[in-house]
Amino acid sequence: MNLQKTLELRVKEAVKSLFDNELSDVEFQSTRKEFDGDITVVVFPMLRILKGNPAVIGEQIGKFLKENVNLVKDFNVVKGFLNLEIDDSYYISFFNDILKDQNYGFSKTVDPKAVMVEYSSPNTNKPLHLGHIRNVLLGYSVSEILKASGKKVYKTQIINDRGIHICKSMLAWKRFGNGETPKTSGLKGDKLVGNYYVEFDKVYKKEIQELINAGMSEDDAKKSAPILLEAQDMLRKWESGDEEVVNLWEMMNHWVYDGFEETYKAIGVNFDAYYYESDTYLLGKEFIAEGLKTGAFFKKEDGSVWCDLTEDGLDEKIVLRSDGTAVYMTQDIGTAIQRIKDYPDVGGMVYTVGNEQDYHFKVLFLILKKLGFDWAENLYHLSYGMVDLPSGKMKSREGTVVDADDLIQEMADTAEEISKELGKLDDYNEAEKKELYKIIGLGALKYFILKVDPKKRILFDPKESIDFQGNTGPFIQYTYARIQSILRKSDSADLSAIEEITLHEKERELIKQLELFPEVVQNAATQHSPALIANYTYDLVKEFNSFYQNVSILGADSQQEKTFRVALSKMVGTTIKNAFTLLGIAVPSRM
Repeated sequence: MNLQKTLELRVKEAVKSLFDNELSDVEFQSTRKEFDGDITVVVFPMLRILKGNPAVIGEQIGKFLKENVNLVKDFNVVKGFLNLEIDDSYYISFFNDILKDQNYGFSKTVDPKAVMVEYSSPNTNKPLHLGHIRNVLLGYSVSEILKASGKKVYKTQIINDRGIHICKSMLAWKRFGNGETPKTSGLKGDKLVGNYYVEFDKVYKKEIQELINAGMSEDDAKKSAPILLEAQDMLRKWESGDEEVVNLWEMMNHWVYDGFEETYKAIGVNFDAYYYESDTYLLGKEFIAEGLKTGAFFKKEDGSVWCDLTEDGLDEKIVLRSDGTAVYMTQDIGTAIQRIKDYPDVGGMVYTVGNEQDYHFKVLFLILKKLGFDWAENLYHLSYGMVDLPSGKMKSREGTVVDADDLIQEMADTAEEISKELGKLDDYNEAEKKELYKIIGLGALKYFILKVDPKKRILFDPKESIDFQGNTGPFIQYTYARIQSILRKSDSADLSAIEEITLHEKERELIKQLELFPEVVQNAATQHSPALIANYTYDLVKEFNSFYQNVSILGADSQQEKTFRVALSKMVGTTIKNAFTLLGIAVPSRM
């Protein structure tokens, strides 16, 4: 039981004994730096049931705790805030308990109900770009955080591999490709196909302009451009199973899948299950018929089927067109239900999708609840803001996106440039340097994106993210490497439990910071926010660096102090590593 839970029980006991009253909960906060104490009980909320002066009530509770609770060494009251000083024995006992736990902070139990987390879900007409990177990093990190909190997790994605967008790339390749392949061109498959998507758009725009010049309106020209009509015809052929078109579709999509896998491997993310829109786009229709029977849906005069969400503060939503064809919502309903069939232990799902789809997911979740699925109560839209660059917005059709592979390489190059300026890697061989540049560059990218609350928009600056000072990935990686250097220099091989020692103020602060980690993991899981893990790690590293600057570790006055400080450093390193694992960031042992 952690300090806060222990104290909560004892404060409730004090209130019962002193005032013959019962508290439902107790509010705590960290003691402000200018006051003595380790943890503060906020008395003001107690005034709802206790009458009197908050300072006097605080004094009475403080006195009771000091006399009856061994771990409370002393107290002071500032207005309605009861500041408690905790005995060193508590912190030493806590530290001894976690000393050899390599998985510190992670839950030891696993919930029998699994969670499925969907992320990435790209189109097959272009490579992954910077916008996808935020999606992928968020989805992967939230998956790992949920696992660490005690959930079984399935990572999945749905690949948008059908529709007019892929037909545009296919048609352009057929017209202009001269049979080139990823192998003959030397390009990754997703890049090759993306180039033809851009090529299609160039021809399309040219044809529109020619039609406008011939006297057609812009709207009509956009609908009538010959290359678009040909792409639409190709889509109809695909949907009717035309062998030539289906074979071309399979070949080009597999080029893209291979390219995606290469990028996922470079980023360091993975998946347990794949879904494809070409398999799922007809799912959901049977549940529309079922919903009509139960009254969840209604039919309009033209034969279209709708769901009335006006009582829920939304509007009516179409789920089936009058000609019987599905809309995106139908497909999403069917896919969600199919996933539960495929993985019966799933009790909830997380959808990592940009905030432009907020309304869509509100509607989807409500419809699934109206259809009577109990797991629909546990659906969450991990909504996130856009990523901007100092140079402005990205556009796929015009080929002005920031390609994910190029960005990963640029980050490694920037890490190399900054590392050379700092002169930190003189004793490394070339292969070691290249690997380290990659670790630093990728760590900088991931940390910069994940330290921001998912809902906020990000302005991403590669150079700023690789600063070796401040709230950055490289700063934290450097501190981890510093700790590993201390461990290598130390002759304290036996990091055994410490019985009695007087804690330095900096040691106590560091242990207090370590104690917070399991709760931060649980909160990050509840809030689906890697930012809580990232910023906790930065606070831990700041606390360690303050300890490092103020307390001699290897030159301690006694062997016991030295052994303890080395053990404390090692535990901080373990916690940094565990936290960064949840963010998908590697930590180098040397820097």
